[in-house]
Amino acid sequence: MMLAELLAATDEVSATSSRLAKIDALARLLAAAQPDELRPLVGLLLAAPRQGRLGVGWRTLSGLDVSHAETATLTITEVDEALDALAAASGAGSTAARQGILQTLAGRATAAEWDLLSRAMMGELRTGALGGVLLDAIARASDRPVTSVRRAAMLSGDLGETAVIALTGGEDELEAVGLAVGRAVMPMLASTAATPTAALEITGEASVEYKLDGARIQVHRHGDEVGVYTRSLADVTHRVPELVEIVRSLPARDLILDGETLSLDEDGAPRPFQETMSRFGADVARELVLRPWFFDILHVDGRDLIDEPLSARLAELERVVGDWRMPGIVTADADEAERLSREALAAGHEGVLVKALDSPYTAGRRGTSWVKVKPVLTYDLVVLGAEWGSGRRTGMLSNLHLGARDHDGEFGEPGGFVMVGKTFKGLTDELLRWQTQTFPALETRRTAGTVFMRPETVVEIAIDGVQRSPRYPGGIALRFARVKGYRPDKSAGEADTIQTLRALLRG
Repeated sequence: MMLAELLAATDEVSATSSRLAKIDALARLLAAAQPDELRPLVGLLLAAPRQGRLGVGWRTLSGLDVSHAETATLTITEVDEALDALAAASGAGSTAARQGILQTLAGRATAAEWDLLSRAMMGELRTGALGGVLLDAIARASDRPVTSVRRAAMLSGDLGETAVIALTGGEDELEAVGLAVGRAVMPMLASTAATPTAALEITGEASVEYKLDGARIQVHRHGDEVGVYTRSLADVTHRVPELVEIVRSLPARDLILDGETLSLDEDGAPRPFQETMSRFGADVARELVLRPWFFDILHVDGRDLIDEPLSARLAELERVVGDWRMPGIVTADADEAERLSREALAAGHEGVLVKALDSPYTAGRRGTSWVKVKPVLTYDLVVLGAEWGSGRRTGMLSNLHLGARDHDGEFGEPGGFVMVGKTFKGLTDELLRWQTQTFPALETRRTAGTVFMRPETVVEIAIDGVQRSPRYPGGIALRFARVKGYRPDKSAGEADTIQTLRALLRG
């Protein structure tokens, strides 16, 4: 397959707001691909090359001085081989090696093809070909049930592999995709309620558990082999040896556990989220010791549990993890749920999670079976731009432009972002310095007062609510927005939606 065919398909997808038209265009593209082209093709469509980290940044790509080809000759296979070489470059001379690979690739690509490849390598293709659309396209191209494709993708954690199985495998192969110890799966997600009482009205009798301001972890064990993964499925095993040792001590040979981890200070209070996340970004273990709290179990010693009710999973969790279990109670009593919430808050935690006892583990989905409750409304938004500060903040990027994800394309492109407000509150001097150093690498354009950015940086924002406002396209503005902290563990695709924020008007 020619790279130009991918370019034509992405142009077609970008040019329409119709979800069905996007699915049709992508299905035709996938159906025309050879089996060995499917994984790289899906990676490019998602702006997440199958090779993972390429060691290439914005400065490298923007600094290339090259004349592009006049005619299209590049194939998907040739692009994939070049990305393999980029990912493999390491050690002394790797910078020059990557530069040479990029020069050659850019020289063989037309200007339009290079624009597509650059954006794919930077994780910012923005065609509207989000995961959900691509899942539907895989189902259409393979003539397989959407539910089967979605479940296979969630349990494998790999949309490219799912495309290969759906399009080239036998009828039973897609249905056969299940949990595999050592292969991370997409985590189950929670919706939001204002109070524990309101959450119980949604779930009925539930497990009401502490909600920590920690990092989500998924832990796999097979014998003495242990793997620890973040919510984005990144492997951080070598950075958290204390978690590995704890899981090795548990009374089971094969395990998949879901939980959170954070560090406690000398008084037993939780340390800030950023300190926990610093362990995942380090190449060597620091003095900061992490402690796990497990709240779900997906597999134990040959038994898959994801389709069993939470009540059954909790019984196994209690047996296996003991004191490492997340604190919580099972109740249908609103007063008891409110009491546990106050207890969690008094201990310095965020609030509670309320989970329906009859719910299966739905990997990768955000539904009403799990409901998180925090005393302050917090949402994960995306930074769309930042304004240069004044006074003591002169020379620093300060006031943030905040965007919510437009999941349905109600105000533009599906999966795009709608501005909902600005804030400079909550920004420490350290965060101001970090923003000023980091944001220019994400710049798309600027004015005299503002640097506009690719929508990639997720920030947790506390608000008192929303109000109607004609100032922004979504018709709402945030009330008293302040920064709680950046969330490097989350992607822009996990940001809260404009639809979720607009629902607060009816609350």
